[in-house]
Amino acid sequence: MDGDLIVILGVLFIALPWLILHYTTKWKTAATITSDDEVLLEELYNLAKRLDERMDTVERLVANDDPAFTPVKRLQADQERDNQQLRELEQLIAEKKGANS
Repeated sequence: MDGDLIVILGVLFIALPWLILHYTTKWKTAATITSDDEVLLEELYNLAKRLDERMDTVERLVANDDPAFTPVKRLQADQERDNQQLRELEQLIAEKKGANS
C-alpha cells in the first residue's frame, strides 16, 4: 500500500507538472521566430530586392531594343506606395540589427 501511495504521489506531484511544463515550453518556443529564421528572412528579402532590380534592368534593356515591348504586369516598379513599405521594412531590419549589436 505504501509503495502504491508513493507512486501515485510521485506521478501526481512530479511527473504530471513536469509533463505539462515541458510541453508548454515546447509550444511557446515553437511559436516564435528564432534568430536563424530572422537571418534567413533577411537574406531572402535582400535576394528578392536584387532580383527585382535585375528585372527592372532587363525590362529597360528590352524596351530600348524593341519599342513595341510592353512589360508583363507584375509588381509595379518604383511605385511610392511599395517603396514606402520597403523603406519601413528596411528601417525595422536596421533597428533590429542595431539592437542585436
